[in-house]
Amino acid sequence: MNRCVLQLRRASLRAAVMMSIACPSASLLAQAPTQSPAIEEVLVIDSSRAYRGNFAPLETPAADLVIDAQTLRDAGALDLSKALDLSSSVARQNNFGGLWNSFAIRGFAGDENLPSNYLVNGFNAGRGFAGPRDMAGIEAVEVLKGPRAALFGRGEPGGSINLVTKRPRAETGGELNLSAGRWDTVRGDLDWNQQVNEALAYRVVGYAEEADSFRDTVSTERHGLFPSVALKAGDNTTVVYELEYSRQELPFDRGIVSVNGRLDAIPPSRFLGEPGDGPMNAEALGHQVELRHRFSESWSLLTGFNQRDTELNGFSTEAELTTNRQQLLRDGRTLTRQRRSRQYDADYRILRAELNGDLSFGDIRHRVILGADSDSFEIDQVFLRARAPALSSNPTRTQLQAIDIFAPLYGQYVLPTPTPLTNRVETQEATGLYVQDQISLSPQWELRMGGRFDNFEQEIFNRANNTRTQQDDERFSPQVGLVFAANDALSFYGVYGEGFRALSGTDFAGKAFDPNTSDALELGVKFQINDGRLSGNLSVYSIDQENILASDPLNAGFQVAAGAAGSQGVELDLEGELMPGLHAWFSYSYIDAEMDNNLLDANFALPIRSGDRLINVPRHTMSAQLVKETTLASRPLRFGAGVNFVGERLGEVATQFELPDYTLARVFADYNVSDALSLRAEIDNLFDEEYYTNSFSTLWVQPGTPRSYRVSANVRF
Repeated sequence: MNRCVLQLRRASLRAAVMMSIACPSASLLAQAPTQSPAIEEVLVIDSSRAYRGNFAPLETPAADLVIDAQTLRDAGALDLSKALDLSSSVARQNNFGGLWNSFAIRGFAGDENLPSNYLVNGFNAGRGFAGPRDMAGIEAVEVLKGPRAALFGRGEPGGSINLVTKRPRAETGGELNLSAGRWDTVRGDLDWNQQVNEALAYRVVGYAEEADSFRDTVSTERHGLFPSVALKAGDNTTVVYELEYSRQELPFDRGIVSVNGRLDAIPPSRFLGEPGDGPMNAEALGHQVELRHRFSESWSLLTGFNQRDTELNGFSTEAELTTNRQQLLRDGRTLTRQRRSRQYDADYRILRAELNGDLSFGDIRHRVILGADSDSFEIDQVFLRARAPALSSNPTRTQLQAIDIFAPLYGQYVLPTPTPLTNRVETQEATGLYVQDQISLSPQWELRMGGRFDNFEQEIFNRANNTRTQQDDERFSPQVGLVFAANDALSFYGVYGEGFRALSGTDFAGKAFDPNTSDALELGVKFQINDGRLSGNLSVYSIDQENILASDPLNAGFQVAAGAAGSQGVELDLEGELMPGLHAWFSYSYIDAEMDNNLLDANFALPIRSGDRLINVPRHTMSAQLVKETTLASRPLRFGAGVNFVGERLGEVATQFELPDYTLARVFADYNVSDALSLRAEIDNLFDEEYYTNSFSTLWVQPGTPRSYRVSANVRF
């Protein structure tokens, strides 16, 4: 990563805040907001449909869910994980000690050893090691359910997450939000938009945060800057440039342990690592350029380039998972730990171009998307480890790096120096061509047909033994959908699609794995009531996935692509205005996700039976929120409450260890003291429920946050 670009690597939290606040000049701060209809037509960029065409919800054969900026604010969603809690289709997964976002959509999570991928304005920009995504700079979160390979290529069969960024608008003005909360949490957010002239506008979004935690010794520091520029390059051409910079310092925290099946054996606050390791550092630097050109009222071109470099590095001390090394399994109080060092880098480049058109032949209308893209993704991983010998050799407490889980004493050993374990570079390159045609067969019937051809290459260079593995493959991903519009407020749809995802690593013979493949079928009904102010979607689906990684039964320590799994479910999403001034959000899912064959799990080589559930995926999930708008002393008042229910989940693949269900409540109130100032107060986990969000094993369990509160002041200028 180019560390000279922003000179922020060594910046403290306060320096980052001052730098972001200093971006607008004093003269700009004094300007009153202005409007220009001419520039608004060009500079208000609708990226929510980027690379997906312009289709109304009722004519789209998919159960998309859009979480807009107001809903995110009402829910107090400052990070991606909390934003996705609003969608019942998404389940939290192993988040790598809090260092990245990991989630499953409709039961499928992808590669558990890498962060979950997400799109940014239609680009596969979530890959890499940037740390958990903050919601600063994000206008909306789209949960695009179902397979998307026919447009976006490699991806998960359950769906994709697309983040829509804040872009320049045709006005001048901004806002500063300052907040403070429990555990000495302080945060500042700036959003400034400047209209320079009728052809140029820019926007600067930045944030900075410092926080301790309910977890002992755990604190974080993070900041980010997201400037963008929109330029009218001609009567029909607009260019938008966006920069992403973020840096986070946070400790690697694997959570707590379950002792003899008891999650309450130690308090949720108990940290079982070593504070002396210091924080892990995660950083991202990205650039995104997009050009839109309209040839006519019916045809337009959208093309863009994305480059994103990320890195993650630091030390951690964490529970040893191997049974023959773990003393806790013998005495119930002494935890064997291992120390690790990680130096991870990921570079991603993608070029994408898409032509959208509308044409008719007689009474039949065609809305066509033609596109092509080329991308390159490189993962560089250097991983070192220091671990204890087997218990049969009677190791010392120092060798075990032992800690008493009931009376932890930190810093009692000299931290060992890890030795090399993994040292490799993996490169994935792909080129894709795709086409989609939505055909209006009649006023009531719409037929969507699409397909994508991908050619991809994978190379793995193992620097530890100087070996190189290569493979290339070609895949065609079809999709077909049908929509029946019963009337202006009701439609029915069905859709079938196939997809694939390349797998990282090699088998015993040094051969790269065949891609993970999937096929999905979905049926649904969409409706609008209250004159369109309230909309909803009810869907049922079935997904099958093959070539899931499993342990090689013949060669210990290696893997094979031999697993198969299925997911079937029912979903109901509802959002909008129940009555004037009363807004509702409701999302419910039933997901039955399980293995379809017998195998050895990929991490512990323990047996999994056909019918076993997939890890961290609850059968029942629900999110609901009610918000009331009214006035107090003739000033606007907005207040509301929300609830999240997450059912029981499998917490460890091979032992049937379960995480209990939980229900969380939240409340908030937001009052406009004046046209320029509003005050907000919010409480999360109102009833202080003890809960666990996800786990990887009985020794890596993530406890949820106890009752927390935050007060904020928002100044508009």
